[in-house]
Amino acid sequence: MYNIKWAVLGPGTIALEFAQAMNELNCSMYAVASRSIERAGNFANKFGIEKVYDDYDKMLKNEDIDVVYISTPHCNHYEYIMKSLENGKHVFCEKAITVNGSQLREIVTLANEKNLIVAEAMTIYYMPLYKKLKNIVESGSLGKIKMIQVSFGSCKEYDVNNRFFSQDLAGGALLDIGTYALSFTRYFMSTQPNEILTTVKNFETGVDEQSGIILKNSNDEMAVISLTMRAKMPKKGVVAGELGFITVENFPRASKATITYTDDGRVENIECGYTEKALKYEIEYINNCILNKIKADTIELSIDVMNLMDEIRKQWGLRYTFE
Repeated sequence: MYNIKWAVLGPGTIALEFAQAMNELNCSMYAVASRSIERAGNFANKFGIEKVYDDYDKMLKNEDIDVVYISTPHCNHYEYIMKSLENGKHVFCEKAITVNGSQLREIVTLANEKNLIVAEAMTIYYMPLYKKLKNIVESGSLGKIKMIQVSFGSCKEYDVNNRFFSQDLAGGALLDIGTYALSFTRYFMSTQPNEILTTVKNFETGVDEQSGIILKNSNDEMAVISLTMRAKMPKKGVVAGELGFITVENFPRASKATITYTDDGRVENIECGYTEKALKYEIEYINNCILNKIKADTIELSIDVMNLMDEIRKQWGLRYTFE
């Protein structure tokens, strides 16, 4: 079988977890690049990586690389994705895949022109549980979907200099954790929402600290989303239909859910996949796309989510300093 050669651009914390998953799958981690040669070297030594770079452009010109995994802060995802595509590489990029919809549309256009795969590392799209739950929803056993509720609260340390609160680095709750909540919501909504109501409380740096978001689509499915960066909340998603509702705790990498049927209160436990294999599912998906020359269908969900975040920020009047 063709040996797909992966490269890591930005060996940060999540990249360590990703590389470990690669090793456990016996996949080829071929190259790594960091602005710090010492950091790249340490990462390479840990995972047996052959090529080490302290220059992203030089790594991307290596013709032996098939696909680039990008795990830098999302403010510069666009630049590195475009450079990767221009050099003929497939791309798998951490979330949020870009800062705005215009960037993502340009990326997808270039990827299509070059017959390259580009996809977002949004775990929800690849967990086996969600495929099973989507089949249940589409079977009609829960009746017509009426309401989705999602909460996600992450208590970041108060620090005006932290990247999570930086205008220059596209900080704020929406692009950091809101992308999970919106991805969960869009995954179960039958069509893209066309009505948005939202309110926000800004952090002192001007980025969004917490918000409430209400969505509605043309099929009268609604969603209520609550986000905060300064208080812990359960990562919980609920999908409610006329005949029952799904509850998913710790939803970003979930392998378990419950279905409660409203006619008799019966509870059904659903288990599928394994939380600890979340990144392996991502890798297997991308490898399959490359080997079989299949376009990543998850990119359409990423486009919809990015467009929603654009409209939400527009209502807030939030533009990052570099936009």
